[in-house]
Formats: sequence, C-alpha cells, structure tokens
Amino acid sequence: MAVLTEGSCAPDFTLANQDGVKIDLKGFAGKPVLLWWYPKADTPGCTIEGKTFRDHYADFQKRGIAVVGVSFDAPESNKKFKEGCTFPYDLLSDTDHAMSKAYGAATDESRTASRVSVLIGPDGKIAKSYAKVSPADHPAEVLADFDKL
Repeated sequence: MAVLTEGSCAPDFTLANQDGVKIDLKGFAGKPVLLWWYPKADTPGCTIEGKTFRDHYADFQKRGIAVVGVSFDAPESNKKFKEGCTFPYDLLSDTDHAMSKAYGAATDESRTASRVSVLIGPDGKIAKSYAKVSPADHPAEVLADFDKL
C-alpha cells in the first residue's frame, strides 16, 4: 500500500459526512484540501490528531485549506466523534473502503484505514502526501509544508 505520490491527480470521491450529506472532491475545486485518515473514531490517537487539527483549524482557514477527516466508521459514529470533540470540519464515512484504497490509505485486507494524509492543491493534484503521521505533530507539519509550496 502506497499513498498517492505528489503530482498525481487526486481521485474523485463522493462520501457521506457525519450528517449523511454527500461530499465530493469536486466541491473543493480551486482550493486546497487536506484529507486525513484515521483508523477508528473516538480512539486515543485519532482523538489526539483530530483535536490538534481542531486547535489549528483557524490557521488552515487563513490559508484557505479545507480539512476533512476520513475513516471506515459509519456516519453515526463520526457524528458522535465530531460532536464529542467539537470538530469544526467534516468527517467522511468510507464504509466500502473504495476511496481509501484509491488514495493508498487501505488495501483489500484492511480492517481500518491507515493513519495517512494527502494535501490536494487547488489544481486537483496531490501537493504533498504523508505516509507516516505523528498525531500530535501532523497539523503543524502540514501547515509548514503548505507554506513552502
């Protein structure tokens, strides 16, 4: 399993968010978006990473970067996770794992998504991919990398 490489086109997707609303990549056209995968809602590492993105959310907004979490969890689980942690961004449910496989965040055998992320540029191409992520440090890493682009 390999996360998409920089410069490759981001695969389109349509997934339900925590409220059951369909979200697709086309909705982010012309603006950068960070997709971050987490293995399971409301678990320690995922909570740390999610809260750190929440705490840096204003910094992402200043740069015009949309932040979106993705997991195999059902929308109901993601809703509880989002509300419990007061996340200001959407959590998408990839229940059939197709989107995660397309981005290299899962394989056919995966029971959960890997803790990886991709930063998609306004042109729809992968600007930066992260195959290894430290939950507490990752948001600051993404912001620093974005500033270098």
